[in-house]
Amino acid sequence: MPYVLLLHGHMGAPPPHWQSWLAHELAETGCVVEVPQLSEPDRPRLDLWLAELAHHLEAVPADDDERIVLAHSCGALLWLHHAARLVDGERQPLRFDRAMLVSPPGPRWHHPDVHGFTPAPLDPAGVRRAAGWTQLVAGDDDAACSVDEAVDMASALKVDLDIIPGGAHLDGHAGYGPWPAVRDWVADRHTRMVTNR
Repeated sequence: MPYVLLLHGHMGAPPPHWQSWLAHELAETGCVVEVPQLSEPDRPRLDLWLAELAHHLEAVPADDDERIVLAHSCGALLWLHHAARLVDGERQPLRFDRAMLVSPPGPRWHHPDVHGFTPAPLDPAGVRRAAGWTQLVAGDDDAACSVDEAVDMASALKVDLDIIPGGAHLDGHAGYGPWPAVRDWVADRHTRMVTNR
């Protein structure tokens, strides 16, 4: 069974957020699911979150069938910062098989309580060191990231991009609690991300 790591964003991922729903869905199928609660989600600091992510990655089991990370919003930016710090020849945490980065804020996004996350480094080699397959998912009307910014990000990283019509920030406020497509993607990376409606 796969090991699935869910990285939340600013303000966490309480119900009805799709990450809370997905954790329950996957646990019922026997997946090993980790949902770390990163410090001060209402006032996230990149340096602290990177240290906490490194701690979690050190404990990732090496014997699972597949290692998958699904990161939302600032959690997606956290993954990009982590990936950019991976250097060839140095001891690395276990490489993930797949990563899905959902609604990463664009380079012009700013929030007074969020420190150090933007602009995120767009390092395609680092992203490949962090995971064998990475894709981005964004709403076409996300106030934190325009479609053009999402396209530029995916192009710079050399990864696939799914655009969700009317998806906004793809969180609980946008109606993304139950989201069958994301559950199906865990089973098959060729699943395209579509609206939950």
